[in-house]
Amino acid sequence: MENNYCPVTLRKIALIGNPNSGKSTLFNALTGLHQKTGNFPGVTVDKKTGTAHRRINKQDYEFFYVDLPGTYSLYPKSPDEEVATHVITDEKNPDHPEIVLIVADAMNLKRSLFLAGQIIDMNIPCVLAMNMIDEAEKAGLHIDANRLSNRLGIPVVAVSARDKTGIDVLENILAEEVQEPAFRFIDPSSIAPGAVKILKTENAAMKDYQALHLAHILYERDEKWREKLNAVGFSPSGAQAEESLIRYGVIAQHLEECVGNEKAERPLLTKKIDKWLTHKIWGYVIFIVMMTMVFQSIFYLAKYPMNWITFGFSYLQQWCSAHLPAGILSDLFTNGILAGLSGVVVFVPQIALLFFFIALLEDSGYMARVSFILDKLMRRIGLHGRSVIPLVSGMACAVPAIMSTRTISNWKERIITIMVTPFMSCSARLPVYVLLISLIIPNRIVFGIFQLQGLALMAMYLLGFFTAIISAWVLSLIIRAKGKSWFIMELPVYRMPKWSNVFYVIFEKVKVFLFDAGKVIMAISIVLWVLTSFGPGEEFQKTQTLIDALKQSPPEFPITTTDDPKQLHEFRRAYIVDSAAWSNSIKQEESKKLELSYAGHLGKFIEPAIKPLGYDWKMGVALITSLAAREVFVGTMSTIYGTVDLQTRMKKEKDPVTGKPVYTLATGISLMLFYAFALQCMSTIAVVRRETKSWKWPLIQFTYMGILAYLASLITYQLLK
Repeated sequence: MENNYCPVTLRKIALIGNPNSGKSTLFNALTGLHQKTGNFPGVTVDKKTGTAHRRINKQDYEFFYVDLPGTYSLYPKSPDEEVATHVITDEKNPDHPEIVLIVADAMNLKRSLFLAGQIIDMNIPCVLAMNMIDEAEKAGLHIDANRLSNRLGIPVVAVSARDKTGIDVLENILAEEVQEPAFRFIDPSSIAPGAVKILKTENAAMKDYQALHLAHILYERDEKWREKLNAVGFSPSGAQAEESLIRYGVIAQHLEECVGNEKAERPLLTKKIDKWLTHKIWGYVIFIVMMTMVFQSIFYLAKYPMNWITFGFSYLQQWCSAHLPAGILSDLFTNGILAGLSGVVVFVPQIALLFFFIALLEDSGYMARVSFILDKLMRRIGLHGRSVIPLVSGMACAVPAIMSTRTISNWKERIITIMVTPFMSCSARLPVYVLLISLIIPNRIVFGIFQLQGLALMAMYLLGFFTAIISAWVLSLIIRAKGKSWFIMELPVYRMPKWSNVFYVIFEKVKVFLFDAGKVIMAISIVLWVLTSFGPGEEFQKTQTLIDALKQSPPEFPITTTDDPKQLHEFRRAYIVDSAAWSNSIKQEESKKLELSYAGHLGKFIEPAIKPLGYDWKMGVALITSLAAREVFVGTMSTIYGTVDLQTRMKKEKDPVTGKPVYTLATGISLMLFYAFALQCMSTIAVVRRETKSWKWPLIQFTYMGILAYLASLITYQLLK
């Protein structure tokens, strides 16, 4: 019997290329939805991997791709570039590939060939994919791929990842046994012969450029080797400068021989649009208008699906309460797990919308212009041109805003952006501000046209913005970074966004949020459910028993045979009054239960600490429960006071000792400042942990924002009381 078994051949391939070379687009074209996002070992840099199964020439292949961070050379200037360099140059790295797929922008072949030449000299089997070949041809470039392949000594394939042109040819080449480069790009031994010689005496199998590259690393990290290399006249900066001159000389020869028209003309439409979008005045104006439109769209479009999600979970909670057997497990599922799950899913519309717009701006080429015009301005306060997008997005929600900081390549500028973005007034603060402003600010018109309460609300948003700016400047003085900030960018031509790429971005971001941040949110929700559902002593149990009894005896509409409209109206009125009294009784007992719960005890325990801020134990409970999310403050106060007319009830609240109103101007402003500065959002904490791959930064962030909130509230209350 014939054995038809045919083993699958595995190919491990790493994609490397300059930023904006279309590397991620090619990665998406090669892997589709078969992607995973993790992190490279020991660093906070995302690692995207993907697989593809192909049958080529009656043989099954499994391609395993690693999408490395964008880099301009193998001399890294940022943590992301260090990761890409280590994977390529260190054979012991677990991600070191069998084949390197160099992605070059055909429109900027000169810049891309610099990195390609370094990889060739590393003597690693590699293939050059000239991406965006269609746009290069439209711009008048005629690149002879076969001749370039002969000059470089490696396979060269012309592809267009956006249109998936040339992908089949590329996969056929990757399926073959890709050989080491046929010859060297340059002669590294002529640059630093002494350094190359002493390193090759340690390892004779080492190639010349591997030895030269290792000399740079050892010079920086090892004192003994630095002395040895100094002794042979090795200078890292001098060697790097000489290497660059030699490489660009070789690149110029290759381009002259292989490219029909070396200098591509930028499309006329791109030139015309850039005159406005990168203008020193109109560029800013257009950006502000565009961001306003994006922000308004996120704010208004997301509220509809968010309301649907909230309504759906509310209905599901009610259904579970009515149909599941009474007991602790049902209560945990209904009021703990479902409540926590709704807190995760409700943010999905905002996240999807934000990344939809970001993907559109990125894919069209506009985001590169935004970074270009704002980089100089933002750099003065320690931020990056790309920090603008997360800061503006933070006014809708800090969760997707922090996730969008991944577009910032510099570690220090990204960390500062992550740390200050939660100061921006998000939509979760809005119900808290609206409630407190309505309690302490008179509802009257000032200066003829402005509503005083509206001005107070605007002041809170401006306070958040300026606090973020000042904090960024302070953090830029404190945080030290090894790598310097660089801003090198080739402005891409404008093009229509590729909808499949937009879909990939949205899918990936939503998946990461649901499965990574969601786990932490669920855990904290269950802890909060335990604290509010249980309490010490018999009084708590008696209150719980009374609540259960009340729920089992709702008022019933009287059975009657009368047709008299007047009598029926009286019956209905009495039923409504009885139902309201029954509902209020339950709310009052639930308020009492909350006071007797562990959360209530915790509120009274912290009361001495929050008393100087003007808060009582009820506000203390709301502060604890709103650790989950700021808007929980309003719901908690409604539960404590046991009424739906919360504003009226809070206005009537009197201090049991002084007999004066509890919610004075001093208390109200103190509370608003606390919520303006404190990190009362576990979703944000979870996402910061996820983005920084460490609990260190969210803990620092939670602590310094908490201290700032406490001091600002304390000083304000003591001055105004």
